Amino acid sequence: MGTVFSFDVRGGDPRTVRAALDEAVDGLHQADAVFSTYREDSQLSRLARGELTVEECDPEVAEVLELGAEAERASDGWFSTTYEGRIDPTGIVKGWAVERAARTLAAAGATGVSVNGGGDVQLLGVPGAGRPWRVGIADPLRPGGLAAVITAAGTAELAVATSGTAERGAHITDPRTGKPAVTDLLAVTVVAPRLTWADCWATAAFAMGARQGLAWLESLPDVEALLITAGDEVRCTRGLASRLG
Repeated sequence: MGTVFSFDVRGGDPRTVRAALDEAVDGLHQADAVFSTYREDSQLSRLARGELTVEECDPEVAEVLELGAEAERASDGWFSTTYEGRIDPTGIVKGWAVERAARTLAAAGATGVSVNGGGDVQLLGVPGAGRPWRVGIADPLRPGGLAAVITAAGTAELAVATSGTAERGAHITDPRTGKPAVTDLLAVTVVAPRLTWADCWATAAFAMGARQGLAWLESLPDVEALLITAGDEVRCTRGLASRLG
C-alpha cells in the first residue's frame, strides 16, 4: 500500500500468535493485491474496467464497497469510493485492512495488540502491567514534535487515524469537484473504536474544513477529534480531553 506497517503484540500462546501474525501479514499483502489501483491485474482494476463483476471478486471486495457506501451516506458525500468516475475505495481499504489484521491477532489469544499502518493505529487489549496503549499525534507544523498523546485507558479497543497534507501533500480529493481539497486544515486526527471508520471520518472531515468538519465530528457517537489549521490553531471535540494522556 506504499507505506510501512508495524505490529506490537503481547501475550497469548507464542506458537498460536506467531501463526496469527503470519496470517495477518498475508492478509495485508492480499488486500494490497486485490484493491491496488496501480496494479493492472488487481481485482479492483479489473472491476473498474468491467472485466469482473463484484460477485466474481473475492468476498472482501463487496464488503469494502458496502462499508464505503455506508461511509458516504454518513458523511453526506464528503467521503467517496469513486475517483474520476472509477471505483476507488483507497480511502477505506488501509484502515479496514489494519483493523482486520489486529482482530486476527486478538482472536488468536493475544492480550495486547497494536497495528500501525502508515501512522494509523488500531489498538486492542492492553500492553501489560496495567499500562494502557499511548499514541503520539505528530505536529504538522513542527517536524519531530507531538501535538498531543492519545491514551487507550479504560477501553478494550481504540483507533487513531490522521488525514492531512504534512506527509503526502495535497492528496485528499474534494468529492464535489474531483480536485484536491482546499481547506484551512493541515491535519485531522480522529479517535474512535474502529480504524475502518476513524480513517474515513478523518478524510471526510479534512475535506469539509475546520468549522464544518468539527461540527460533523461532534455529531458522531463514540468519536473524538483534534484538528490543526494552517494558522496553527488547534480545535478539538468536547470529549477529547478524556483521551489525552
